[in-house]
Amino acid sequence: MPALEKLSLTVNRWIEHLLFGLGLAMTIVVAAQVFSRYVLNQSLFWSEELARYLLIWLSFLGASVAYRRKAHPGIDTLVAKMPPLLRERFADAVHLVSLLLFGVMIFSGCRFAYFVRLQISPALYLPKWIVFSVIPASGFVLMIHGVNFLLKARRGDD
Repeated sequence: MPALEKLSLTVNRWIEHLLFGLGLAMTIVVAAQVFSRYVLNQSLFWSEELARYLLIWLSFLGASVAYRRKAHPGIDTLVAKMPPLLRERFADAVHLVSLLLFGVMIFSGCRFAYFVRLQISPALYLPKWIVFSVIPASGFVLMIHGVNFLLKARRGDD
């Protein structure tokens, strides 16, 4: 197994475990908020903000897992009718465009995280750059998977 494929699998496995933890934490926080609000008649002022930030992390990291598993929806009726050589070139173009977009995520995500570096979240007093650092981080993970897919397609392993 090539090193990049092994790295892609390992990173994906760690992210899947992280997603489980984030999802469990979000479930507990929301359940505690509902219990506190409707049973104790007291609101947890920090719970909605934490749940929102956990959802952001779940969404971005979950997108990388879905990409690795090729679980994103697609319409391939046109591609299925193409001759094999054209289909390969089209797949290469899709991988290259995806890599370009992942590069934009990394670059723009770093710029945005730097832009909000001095802002603090109102309820948790958490630096916002920590919350938004998931954008370039997930872009980097998507880049690993994308390069792996491109190289696999070029080797004919796809």
